[in-house]
Amino acid sequence: MSHRYDAVVVGAGPNGLAAAVELARRHRSVLVVEGHDQIGGGCRTAELTVEGHLHDVCAAAHPLGAGSPYLRRLPLADYGLEWVQPEIPAAHPLEHTTVALHRSIADTAAGLGPDGDAYRELIGPLTARADALFDAILGPLVRMPRHPVTLARFGVSGVRSSHAIAGRFASAEAKALWTGLAAHSITNLDRPFTAAVALSLAVAAHAFGFPFVRGGSGSLVAALAAYFADLGGDIETGAWIDDLDELPDADVYLLDVSAPAAAAIAGPRLMRPARRRLRRWRPGPGVFKIDYALDGAVPWRDDTLAAAGTIHLGGTATEIEASEKAVAAGDHPAQPFVLVTQPSIVDDTRAPPGHHTLWAYCHVPNRSTRDMTAEVEAQIERFAPGFRRRVIGRHTMGNADYERYNPNNVGGDIAGGAFTTGQLVARPLPTPNPYRIGSGVYLCSSSAPPGAGVHGMSGYHAAIEADKVLSKR
Repeated sequence: MSHRYDAVVVGAGPNGLAAAVELARRHRSVLVVEGHDQIGGGCRTAELTVEGHLHDVCAAAHPLGAGSPYLRRLPLADYGLEWVQPEIPAAHPLEHTTVALHRSIADTAAGLGPDGDAYRELIGPLTARADALFDAILGPLVRMPRHPVTLARFGVSGVRSSHAIAGRFASAEAKALWTGLAAHSITNLDRPFTAAVALSLAVAAHAFGFPFVRGGSGSLVAALAAYFADLGGDIETGAWIDDLDELPDADVYLLDVSAPAAAAIAGPRLMRPARRRLRRWRPGPGVFKIDYALDGAVPWRDDTLAAAGTIHLGGTATEIEASEKAVAAGDHPAQPFVLVTQPSIVDDTRAPPGHHTLWAYCHVPNRSTRDMTAEVEAQIERFAPGFRRRVIGRHTMGNADYERYNPNNVGGDIAGGAFTTGQLVARPLPTPNPYRIGSGVYLCSSSAPPGAGVHGMSGYHAAIEADKVLSKR
């Protein structure tokens, strides 16, 4: 790594690779340095259970990936990226019925009974402007909006709590569907801005779906890396970086790492406000995840669930809110909200014929050491009696496992920081250029806007800002 580059990127996750690709597209010489022997960050795929069964180690379904304004403009299909769409993007079972989030707003509304019109009025106008909406929200909040009317329409509801918006609905079905989407925020659903998560995911489902990547999420970063190589970029793996002085000389450095790691790596090059902010960055709750190898399809009680790629298991809105409130308070819920994906229903590369893979996780307090296997499987059995008899292999990952797998997952936090108002509005700094954290140093991870998700937008925006410096040389 002695060669001099225009830019060096630390971390080869989706954001780091997106930053590298954008700079290379602008004819900059770029090196990516990854500590792990394998690129990918939160997008790796591996045989974790039984031979022939491919599991996504972290990210699985990709609504924000399919809807990313940046990833959609790249020729990644030429490098093997193939989105595969389940018939139903997401579904939410209750005790005696199931509510489905269809690609069609009309079909979704039809399953919400008296709340169908309210759902259409809330989601319809935003979905009609989905491209403008995602361009507006997948970036820093402290900037002049390019789509002010769309952003204002989104903000009227998005700034509120999920609980407040759920109160607009009368039916248990609509409340549960909405609350399950909002629970992706991994926080107390009484907090402001949690409605924005549900809005974003509902619009994404209708406009772009909740697709999987054929062959596993690792195929997405493989496509980014192959395109980057064709642009002349270099990738060095197996090189952990503790200090910028360990890297080759470059005009700019982009860090696809957690906020605390960025503070440690950049050291004296940090601006004073950034040093204070990054060192005090609060991690969010962690996750407990189980990957399953199954000898057949999940025996869902309701056939609707067999066609859904993503399934929210948690019962009523009240149950889900109680579960997320407990986690936010540092407790382990007895009936956790469980997110499930079943990629093998649409991707035959994930398991041998007749077999399936299943991905399931629940939220737990940061640095939890509790094994939640019994609680997760109880929720699955609740809606799929006999599920355990299908299991031929399981692999669990707790908070410590996730941090070992990727040190950016501080204490098991996979979202780049706690979902608080301060860490959303000032992520990580309350400036029009929140990516610049020091002289020639930029943060391009999920600790920078727009935050968590496999969309590459943090990397893209950081690269745009870094290129402005390179253009002045």
